[in-house]
Parts: sequence; C-alpha cells; structure tokens
Amino acid sequence: MLLIVGTVPDETFPLTVGPAVLDGADMIVNGIRVPVNRGTPALVGAVLAACQVLGPMPVEIALVGDIGTGKGSRHLYEHLSRELPGMATTTLAFHYLQPDVDWHNKVLFAVEGMAKRPVLIADAGFMYAAKMSGQAQSYDLFTPDVGELSFLADEDAPHPFYTRGFILHQDKNVPDLIARAHEYQNGARHLLVKGSVDYVVEDGEITGQISKPAAEAMEAMGGTGDTLTGLVCALIESGKRIPDACRIAALVNRMAGMYADPTPACQVMDIILQIPKALARVLEEQEIIKNSVKNDG
Repeated sequence: MLLIVGTVPDETFPLTVGPAVLDGADMIVNGIRVPVNRGTPALVGAVLAACQVLGPMPVEIALVGDIGTGKGSRHLYEHLSRELPGMATTTLAFHYLQPDVDWHNKVLFAVEGMAKRPVLIADAGFMYAAKMSGQAQSYDLFTPDVGELSFLADEDAPHPFYTRGFILHQDKNVPDLIARAHEYQNGARHLLVKGSVDYVVEDGEITGQISKPAAEAMEAMGGTGDTLTGLVCALIESGKRIPDACRIAALVNRMAGMYADPTPACQVMDIILQIPKALARVLEEQEIIKNSVKNDG
C-alpha cells in the first residue's frame, strides 16, 4: 500500500484517513471533497491519474488541515506515531507538514516498529524536518527543488530561514549543491532535484539529467513539483527501481505539460488530466528501446 501523508490549507479540515478518488477537478476522501490545485491534493491527483495506466494499486491518504500554525500537523504526527506500526505500508510518502523535529523522530521510530520497512519518500516540510533531525539518510528519496536543495546543502542551517547566503547564491550550480548535501549526509540515498533541469541522483552521484520536453509556462505554474513527486510515488509503488521511477516521472511530467499546452492561466489539473496519455507513451517508448537492445544483443 502507498500511504501519502500531508496537509491542506484549511484549519477546519479534520484528520482524515482513507482511499481517495478523482472526480473532475476534485479529490474525494471519506466523502470530503478537496480541490486538486496544488500541494498534497495535487500529488494525490497525479498518483490517481498514473494508476489509470499502471493499474489499480492500494493508495491511502492521511490528510489534515493546517494553515501554518502546526496544530493540524502535530495531530497528524501523533496519529502516525501511534498507528504506523500496525499498518501494511510498502511506500510511505511524507509531504507538506510543519517541520517538527521531536514529532518527526517519533514518527520515524514508529516506522522502525513496522513489520516491514517501507520505501520512505519525503518532500516539502517533512523533508525539512528529516534534515533538521539529522536523520536524512534514513530516507530512500528526497524530491527537493533547487531552493530546498540549498537548505540540504547547508550543514549549519537549523531551519530553511537560516540557509547561508553564499549557499543560496549557488542556486545555478546544482551539482555542487548535490555534492555538498551528500558530503554532510543531509540528503536521502536518492534525490530527484526538480527544476528547469531535473537531476536524478544516487549516493551523491548524478545519474541522469532531464531537460526536455520543456514547456516554459510550467516554470511559473504552482503544483507541478507536487505532480512530479506524485508520479515518482506511484511508479515506485508499482515496482520500479527508484532511479528508474525518477527518470520516468520527470519525462512524464514534462510530456504531460506539453500535451496540456499550458498558458499562465492554466491550473495544475490541466497537467494531471494529461498524465495517463504521457505515461502510456513514455512506458511504450521505453519498452521499444528495451526490446531493441535485447534483440541487438
């Protein structure tokens, strides 16, 4: 089972755990309708769209409202620390939560109590908490953008607000930031660095760079990084190796953007609707290449 953990910016949204379905531009979980525009709902939307091609897979959502105070996040942290040891989760993706080192450590301790350790993926606020706790290398995959990577690369920064300026100014030198994050053990074993060029990283080494296709309007569209993380989650849960899942996800996210023919007025749901077509094409092309290599051999 893939379990996706995150928040929505609505303090009245209750702690909700269960399967989700897509309905138009909304996600429905336990009868509650949530707009799929960005953040964790966009990640979930990408997962559900990918399942149309990858086939049905067990997906559950653990969601709560939080407007930045941390109250909802702490409620969700507490729930996870209590319930995770009894859950049969194979892929566990943490997304937008307020960083809280103490609660992060309790959740990670609960993970260690699970019968089988799941693949651990962290993005956004939970990735910050993982780095701040000194436990980054307990994770299998981080999916930072370049700004988030700068924080990972700063071995002294206790919080993203305190990332040192000379590191922030290296945002165009992604390979150096990757190397620095690895040197100080502030990155997961695998990284998918999201940006105008997507970098696939394993044990500090860049193993892939994806820059095409490119739709310039996607750069300013909120939520496309969330859809990329969602695609990676779905592909890993489907059985793909983490580096392969990262490469495929980057290609699919970009191709879905091209199919959507985005403008500055587009919403992330326009991208999500194109994911099945893009994913089917990328998987078909990779199968053709695989068979060609096999036949040549």
